[in-house]
Amino acid sequence: MSYLDNILFAILLIIGFGFFASSVKKIIRNIKLGVDVDRKDNPKARWTNMAMIALGQSKMVKRPIAGVLHIVVYVGFIIINIELLEIIIDGLFGTHRVFAPYLGPVYDVLIASFEILALLVLVAVSVFWIRRNIVRLKRFINPDLNGFPKNDANYILYFEVVLMVLFLLMNASDFHLQNVPGGVFHKAGSFPVSQFVAPMFNGLSNELVVLLFEVFWWLHIIGILIFMNYLYFSKHLHILLAFPNTYFANLKPEGQFDNLESVTKEVKLMMDPNADPFAAAPPADENAAPAKFGASDVQDLNWVQLLNAYTCTECGRCTSSCPANQTGKKLSPRKIMMDTRDRLEEVGKNIDANKGVFVPDNKSLLNDYITPEELWACTSCNACVEECPVNISPLSIIMDMRRYLVMEQSAAPMPLNAMMTNIENNGAPWQYNQQDRLNWKNEN
Repeated sequence: MSYLDNILFAILLIIGFGFFASSVKKIIRNIKLGVDVDRKDNPKARWTNMAMIALGQSKMVKRPIAGVLHIVVYVGFIIINIELLEIIIDGLFGTHRVFAPYLGPVYDVLIASFEILALLVLVAVSVFWIRRNIVRLKRFINPDLNGFPKNDANYILYFEVVLMVLFLLMNASDFHLQNVPGGVFHKAGSFPVSQFVAPMFNGLSNELVVLLFEVFWWLHIIGILIFMNYLYFSKHLHILLAFPNTYFANLKPEGQFDNLESVTKEVKLMMDPNADPFAAAPPADENAAPAKFGASDVQDLNWVQLLNAYTCTECGRCTSSCPANQTGKKLSPRKIMMDTRDRLEEVGKNIDANKGVFVPDNKSLLNDYITPEELWACTSCNACVEECPVNISPLSIIMDMRRYLVMEQSAAPMPLNAMMTNIENNGAPWQYNQQDRLNWKNEN
């Protein structure tokens, strides 16, 4: 490569990684819009979660076919991109396979393993495409995947095919140039897959094959940079966010819900006959707006829930296991997460457009994105939480929004309002006078 090529490559890297850094900064900013919550307890359990679930893919293999194929794609894509480091050095300094002289036989093993994994990735991606577009599994054709979310999954598969093919073509042309009389490139690497592709270059001049090699090389690195920056707009963002998401996941038993501290204090005052309600400490800022019960918009959710929204893989395992969805109700836990992310993105764009300040837009997550009908369809069974391969909790968002409907708007369904009225008046969910509650013992 010429010095001009080296400079062009450096500029390309700066632009690619610069845009990526800008996207990461925006994601962090948006996540921090959420309410603060402490998730620093029990670091040992959190590291174990991350190692087993994000790195070890332990929840993916509950569905063996998809799980094993996903592991192949995941491991292949990550390991193959280790070569990205060598590509960057070669591009910046005009070298060719700079690591080969230092690693010796180990380098041959690495390149061989990269090629085998690339072939396996192509097989796995082909199966994934068939499952989505020919077999059309039910969870991939739900209405909540219409439009870009449906196409996004295919775009990712096409990206991976192109990157793997370019990788193998690059190696095949390299192998050819290593073995022509006189050897245009020095011997480096082992090519168990691309050596069978290399004969396509037979009969071409060395100059043309060198040109093709450089084209494959440039397209491969440009493709990687484009894919890296596409992650921000894609469900594939979970490649990066699965790790913090599993680390900061809720460690409490499923089904254990958080109580509002302000309500808990009030109830304790009511239950303690010796308590002085006027002795309660005043708020730190008497002019501050009272805290909202529950959540009606993304700013009312905590930052872990917003991280969940960005991490969602849109795989639909949550929705396919949801009993409400299976019985024809409108609730789709996947849609809950996608709607939360869409609204969060909308709020982020509002902040960008108004120089760092959110200007009320008369919209909210509740009603404009998620309807009360969806929220009240939830049975709070935790099936969606159990099924999620990266420990996302759609249920926590549903419960916070239902809490808002009940405590801020008194908008619970009629049977639920009747039950709460009975508890308030009779001390029980049933419409019996307290004096009559023990009448059952007199029945024969």
